[in-house]
Amino acid sequence: MNGAFLSNEPILLFLHGVGDGDPHDKWLGHLSESLDRLGYTELDKVKVIAPKYSHALRGFDDNDALPDMTIKLPVREAAKQNRRDFERRMGAVEFRLGRSNSGSGWGGADTVVNAAIGLSPFRAAKNYMSTPQIRALVLNRILGQLPREGRLVIIGHSLGSVIAADLVRRLPVGLDVAGMVTIGSPLANGNCDDGKLRNDLKDPPANLGWWLNFWNALDPVAAHRGVSSVFPWMVDFRIATKVDTHVHDAEQYLSNRTVGEAVGFGLFGSLGREVEFFDKGFDIPLDMGEQYALAALRYSYLINARLSGEIKDRHTGALRAVQATTVDRIRTRNRGENLPMPALVARLAFDASEPTSAVPEPLPSKHMGKEDAVALLTSLAVENIIQPFEISIPKDKKEKIDKREAAMMDLAAEMGLGNKYGSDVFAAVKLAHETLSDGRPVNWVRWVVLGAGAAALVVVTGGLVLAPAAGLAGAAAITSALASFGPGGMIGGLLTAGTLATAGGGGIAFSLASSGTSAETLEAVVERQLATAILRKLQNLEPNPLIWSTLVQIESEVRRQHERLDEFSDETGPALTELKRKIVAVERALAYLRENGLEPVVVFSDAVVLV
Repeated sequence: MNGAFLSNEPILLFLHGVGDGDPHDKWLGHLSESLDRLGYTELDKVKVIAPKYSHALRGFDDNDALPDMTIKLPVREAAKQNRRDFERRMGAVEFRLGRSNSGSGWGGADTVVNAAIGLSPFRAAKNYMSTPQIRALVLNRILGQLPREGRLVIIGHSLGSVIAADLVRRLPVGLDVAGMVTIGSPLANGNCDDGKLRNDLKDPPANLGWWLNFWNALDPVAAHRGVSSVFPWMVDFRIATKVDTHVHDAEQYLSNRTVGEAVGFGLFGSLGREVEFFDKGFDIPLDMGEQYALAALRYSYLINARLSGEIKDRHTGALRAVQATTVDRIRTRNRGENLPMPALVARLAFDASEPTSAVPEPLPSKHMGKEDAVALLTSLAVENIIQPFEISIPKDKKEKIDKREAAMMDLAAEMGLGNKYGSDVFAAVKLAHETLSDGRPVNWVRWVVLGAGAAALVVVTGGLVLAPAAGLAGAAAITSALASFGPGGMIGGLLTAGTLATAGGGGIAFSLASSGTSAETLEAVVERQLATAILRKLQNLEPNPLIWSTLVQIESEVRRQHERLDEFSDETGPALTELKRKIVAVERALAYLRENGLEPVVVFSDAVVLV
């Protein structure tokens, strides 16, 4: 394993903590067992370098110079590009390992770490952090054992994590750091900063692929909190190890499956069997959630095709992450409900743990009827379809048209609706916003669904609850789909917005009027309903009477709430101010419908009766 170095061998550098430096390399045996359990069986093909520097931490007998910084931090546009590229790699490895958990530490942990550093076992760590000669001696000893080029994975335990952070920008320029794993790290403690380390790593170094830190709340050295509190561009994982007196030992950390998976991925990449979920799926119809998701992804690609330069690069990265998450959510939901995976969704899967893997583009959307497309396309036009990312899309300077609108025209044409339908969608949305907004810019409202299987919707900005009216077709199916896709995210947000755009009933009116729901939320719901009414008129579709009746009920509830509070509250109080804003929004929407012939009528013989 430690024979002559071959240029194509991956290199594993282990940096030990305080103490004797693990002269028998017990850490390696535990790591090897973890990798074997995961299916990584080629550790014998890895060049392992584990320098011993415990004697150097106790003192120094010469005046070594601190090694120079060989890796310069990029600046300006290069720095932005480097940060985006690093985030792509971090996102890929994070997707592979699962959701990160930075944890919250435990009370008094910083005091414990500070006290521990003052004790004999940790005096060596303090020496490294405060004595330049010791620091130089340790770094030079490590650098002297490293090759000039190759692919390197670094594991830093305890003090070794501090040394790793200090070392990474001083490595030979030919060494590519595929990944860095720190375990039991005290880096978040103020005693570990020599005054420059945080500044030296204010951005990810250009030679670093990714950095993961693993910590255990029972470990007194690492329990302060995750290292991302110091270096926010890296990712923390909180793990559980055995509860005993060796909780801080490297062997404990390296026996953990997730730690082993991170090291194995850095050394060998993905295992072949890890892409087994890329099946062909079944040729079955899409349900509402899947239909909305695919339409949103297709629309995103049509927008992306019209972008260029730096904004296209950012949008492509965001879209990649959104597609991976969307397909994964659908797969998880369908497996949990014993549903087959539709072929149109399955074909969009890709190995998100590989940042350079090709991403399949959604196929052109299937034909859809004008009635069915109203809520879907209106939602796509006004919602953030790449959430949680937020990117403003510029207008096309040549065509003098919003790129999102142009993409909507393309999408409508693909659906067999004609590109005018797409332009009418944006015209309806714009007119509805102008009717209600007083010139305020469009705001994205983050919709959330709570309560699996319950007929209730809520939004982040307030306590909006939708109790579907008896006449709302498919209410149970819609709510079930929302609950299955979980809170937030593109799918849940679009489904919620689409449902609220066409929903009716007293439950939504009461909730929108309540003080727990903001005026902004009410305006968002009313604006979406008004936009669908305008679009229906532009497309010569029959008006939806639910829109009028719902707005009337909302108006009644809001006015009642206002009258109840008005007699006793301060006129300028926040609650009354919000209610007044709600009243104005509903009044404007109703006035627009009335003035444009969209108020429903019932005809009895020769009499016309308004309802």
